[in-house]
Amino acid sequence: MSSWVASAQAQDCDFPLANLPWGCFTRVDRPGGARIGVAIGDQVLDVREALGYGFLSSLPASVHAALRCESLNEFMNLGHVLWKSARMGITNLLSSDQRQLQDHHKVADMVVPATSVSMQLPANIGDYTDFYASIHHATNVGKMFRPDNPLLPNWRHLPVGYHGRGSSIVVSGANVRRPMGQTSATDDGPPTFGAVRLLDYELEVGVYVGMGNTMGERIDIAQSRRHLFGVCLLNDWSARDVQKWEYQPLGPFNAKNFASTVSPWIVTLDAIEPWFERGPVREAGAPANLPYLVWKDDFTFDLQLSVSIMSASMREKNIAPFEISRGSYRDMYWTLSQMLAHHTSTGCPMNAGDLMGSGTVSGTTPASRGSMLERTWRGTEPLQLPDGSTRKFLDDGDEIILRGWLNAKANMPRIGLGECRGRILAAK
Repeated sequence: MSSWVASAQAQDCDFPLANLPWGCFTRVDRPGGARIGVAIGDQVLDVREALGYGFLSSLPASVHAALRCESLNEFMNLGHVLWKSARMGITNLLSSDQRQLQDHHKVADMVVPATSVSMQLPANIGDYTDFYASIHHATNVGKMFRPDNPLLPNWRHLPVGYHGRGSSIVVSGANVRRPMGQTSATDDGPPTFGAVRLLDYELEVGVYVGMGNTMGERIDIAQSRRHLFGVCLLNDWSARDVQKWEYQPLGPFNAKNFASTVSPWIVTLDAIEPWFERGPVREAGAPANLPYLVWKDDFTFDLQLSVSIMSASMREKNIAPFEISRGSYRDMYWTLSQMLAHHTSTGCPMNAGDLMGSGTVSGTTPASRGSMLERTWRGTEPLQLPDGSTRKFLDDGDEIILRGWLNAKANMPRIGLGECRGRILAAK
């Protein structure tokens, strides 16, 4: 199936008709707050505007009301059946064999260039939980800090996670201020307070919760698809020197609370489903999971992920961003469904718009490591950049760009998650 939006037909397009990710944006020519939209090629369908002209009339009133909101939370809370109905209706509007929208005299009000809008956070993120789901990342970090015991006994039995800060999540393109923090050159102190020196990125996949659960009720892993709305790219910025000093005995705190960046578009699991494969992958001899973490139809997907860097000097010299890492989400040990099932196993209530991070996505090779901590092996193997500079960790002015995509396959075009960008500003 093709779209009448010409740019959606390009082979390297992230947002063909098969994708249709959801997001929120503002328009300078339409005052009144954020609007819900769908990306198609290099254009954005303004859903509120389309509703105003009478399109999508077959959808229930509850969907119309939710899609007129300034965030996706109400729509997310409607559930999987209505998500699919809305997706089908928008697919029909944008399909090349349907002419009612493309021939409408006000089509330019409803389908606008992506460059003309300002992307916002797609949802009001009430709670954010970050997991630690890559066995390769966990082992690498463990070898650095606990060489005799890199992987703790519980790790293969449950998806380890911690509660992060929803208040410091920003959308792609927002600058990130280098934090101040308490650090110590030795394990036993004394500490000093100042600008963080070991600033890092983390390549992650985020997943938004759609329909939540009642407090005291668990979400069965086999029902996870009904509760998971879609995925995005996530950069969980980290202050490694702060983390080293503070993380025992309770784990990350200030090292992780100052900023996390998400890509603006949410790619639904319905869009990704053609790429689902049986998962997760387990090594020989891995312990069996407890029953609440087992689902015969559990899935993973070969989402390609890359990290690029652009220094201030590279920008000045018009040097293109330099790729420093590439890996696949398929290498993750724990699945999205297992994360949700474990998170709610105590009866913890999840709400529409809550965000879960996968943890750093790292593979088996140095080039597939998803953080500077691993990529430079704690700073002992600096990276050489095209402008002649080197990096152990991030400098002021550095911009990190995450990208994610699923390669084309039989009868399906390539689809992507877009970009997740953030630039480091000096501490103050």
